[in-house]
Amino acid sequence: MTLMIFGWILWCALHSLLISSRVNQWVKEQGGVLQGSYRLFYSLFSALSLIPLLWYQYSLPQEVLFSWAGWLRIPQGILLAYALAMLYGGNKVYDVNYLIGIRQWQSYQRGEDISPLPFRCEGALAYVRHPWYSSGLPILWTVGPLTDANLPARIILTCYLIIGTLLEERKLAKELGEPYLRYQKQVPMLIPWKGRVKLSD
Repeated sequence: MTLMIFGWILWCALHSLLISSRVNQWVKEQGGVLQGSYRLFYSLFSALSLIPLLWYQYSLPQEVLFSWAGWLRIPQGILLAYALAMLYGGNKVYDVNYLIGIRQWQSYQRGEDISPLPFRCEGALAYVRHPWYSSGLPILWTVGPLTDANLPARIILTCYLIIGTLLEERKLAKELGEPYLRYQKQVPMLIPWKGRVKLSD
């Protein structure tokens, strides 16, 4: 169990470090093939490094602590429906190819400058500032039974999503300035308690 906890903490730490503002700035300064391929490498590394970690976690003996059974399937279904809606909404407003790193690699191959994503605040982004992070929290706690083996991972990943969101907020505020600061004041970060927000200047 200790090894699994260490593995999740290490994965979260590396995931944040490799995409931090300082590393991103260094990659940008290097330019060339490194800048063109870095985000794609980062995405592949993040996904592939999850495989041994998940395999080890699910190989451990599991004692069920809680399961979504009986009438509890109603709130489970509501939370999962919300998560799917946020995933779909995020997919509609995000440039997924850019986030994965495909667009940067294509720009490098064509000899074009790699431009940052433009600031957008429509669609799901008018409900919450981070729809994919917002969907991740209910997914973490509603998919499958809660066991003694996966409880530490769920807690670690919950903390990681919240801390990661706060770090992303700081980076976006620094990069985008006043427009994002106004956006922060109007639209909730993770929970769409205001409904759809009509943004004002």
